[in-house]
Amino acid sequence: MAAPSGRSGRMLWAALVPAALLCLAARAAEEQSTADFDVRPGGEVHSFSRSLGDYTCTFTYSAQGGTNEQWQMNIGVSEDNLLFSCSVWRPQGKSYLFFTQFKAEVKGAKIEYAMAYSQAAAGGQSDVPLKQEEFEITETTVSHREGKFRFELSKLMIVAKTPRDEL
Repeated sequence: MAAPSGRSGRMLWAALVPAALLCLAARAAEEQSTADFDVRPGGEVHSFSRSLGDYTCTFTYSAQGGTNEQWQMNIGVSEDNLLFSCSVWRPQGKSYLFFTQFKAEVKGAKIEYAMAYSQAAAGGQSDVPLKQEEFEITETTVSHREGKFRFELSKLMIVAKTPRDEL
């Protein structure tokens, strides 16, 4: 089968590759951990962190408006210990909070793929990705881009490669 070409083909690949990576990471996960937490408005900076073995994911944010929202963080390590995944999202889909900043940081691994969404899939709706200009990805972080981020966030997904010991 040939790879899709043109703009719509690139968009299709942009959607399929991360989904495939996350499915592989989830299916191969030997260890997983899911935790609920509240995202609290009020303009203060808050952090939520979870670790699994040598790997940690920390979500740091500041939000305004509304009331607390229930969010989840899921972390996992693949059976072969080559991938660490971290997802932070609002299971109900769209967040009604106004995020002034966000950052997700992984420790113990280097980011291979990351994506941020203004709306998470729920109730028959699809994920709605942020525009690439709204956030930036480094080796260990995914964060808002000052002056470009449009204050909507409902989901972050990260797949990171763990250090591999060579014999």
